[in-house]
Order: sequence, then C-alpha cells, then structure tokens
Amino acid sequence: MDVELRIKRFNPEVDRSAHWATYWLTAEPSDRVLDLLHQVKWFRDGTLTFRRSCAHGVCGSDAMVINGRNQLACSVLVRNAGSQISVEPLRGMPVVKDLLVDQEGFWEKYRGALPFLVNDEIPEDGLERRQSPEDRALYEDTSRCILCAACTTACPVFWTNPDYVGPAAIVNAHRFIFDSRDTAHEERLELMADADGVWRCRTVFNCVEACPRGINITRAIMEVTRAIGERG
Repeated sequence: MDVELRIKRFNPEVDRSAHWATYWLTAEPSDRVLDLLHQVKWFRDGTLTFRRSCAHGVCGSDAMVINGRNQLACSVLVRNAGSQISVEPLRGMPVVKDLLVDQEGFWEKYRGALPFLVNDEIPEDGLERRQSPEDRALYEDTSRCILCAACTTACPVFWTNPDYVGPAAIVNAHRFIFDSRDTAHEERLELMADADGVWRCRTVFNCVEACPRGINITRAIMEVTRAIGERG
C-alpha cells in the first residue's frame, strides 16, 4: 500500500525551528511505523535521527507521537495507522534532533524515586527473601513498566511544570513501595509526598491511554497517595 509519511524534523545546526518533511513510501499493511522510518533513513535520507533498540516493544526506546498519540513505533502497524501517518518527537522534552529528545530530566526523576530493592537484612534461611503470591500481586501491574516515557510526556501537568516528578517515576516508586521485601518504602513515600510529587496529578488519564504496556497508572498514583495519607 502507498503511505504518505510526515515527519517533524529539526536539525539545530541548520534549522531555526522544526518543520514537516513528507515522504511517499510503499509498505505492507503488516509493516510497522518503525519500518517506515527505517525506509527513510536507510534509502532516502540518512540524516534522519531517532531512537530504537530491540524493535519488539520491550525496550521502550522508540516512543514518539504517532498520529497525535504517544506510541511505540515498533508496535504500531501501518494497516492500523492508515495511509497518512504523522510522526513527531515526544512532547515536553527538549528536541536534540528530529525525533530524538533529551531525556536526562526524565531519568533524573526516575533515579530520584529509588527504583531498586533496599534491604540489608539477612533472610531467615540465609538464602532468599520469600514473598507470597498475594504480596507479589500488589505490584504486578507496575512491575511491567519499560520506561518509554510515553506516560510522562502525555501528561499536561508535566508539560506545564517540569518539576513534576511525573507518572513514570511514581509508577516505579509504587513498584517498590508495595514490595513486602523492601525496607525503604517510608523514604519513598516521603519523596512522593513532595509538593511536586503525587499531589500534582490531576487524574486526566492521559498516562493510562499512552502506556503501551496497559498499566493502570492512575490507580497506581492513587494507591501511593492513599499510602501517604495512611502514614498517620
């Protein structure tokens, strides 16, 4: 099928502002938007810049705005996107070049959520920290985050307040706050209780719609908020 692919391009070395470039391509309905970008980069214009790694919806590297929605380029099929497809960089982050954005602020907030297990206690049997299926289920949903930044860059609060910790950081804090093996949940709750933490969420559900893993991010934010309130 014939596809009209519009890419929002920006090269800081030569452009004063971003502009749209249009490419007419031939593709199979089962091709992905990522395949179209490869066509352009490999055969039309090698200067096109974008992130991608595994190309199987696991690494989260190729999150971008496709037809107005935050999605993974490797997961959107041409037959679902249509014969006219627009691709833009994620919103709310500085554009380095073309579809490549500077994510350092995103990673800084992620690291600030202490996204790792904290426990210096020796297990009773000296071998492992056991956990019941019921306790594991408490953070099953948030453990599936692939850090694509689609949720955070779909959030209108993030667009207007760069200090907001953002949905992705809260999701990864949730994953360990509700892990029965972790001993730093109080410290994480304190971090999330900051003025630019969970209280900034306006519950518009953009993050839920944007998440390629189907995580109920708003519910996770509400659970962290409830846990903060229950500290007494």
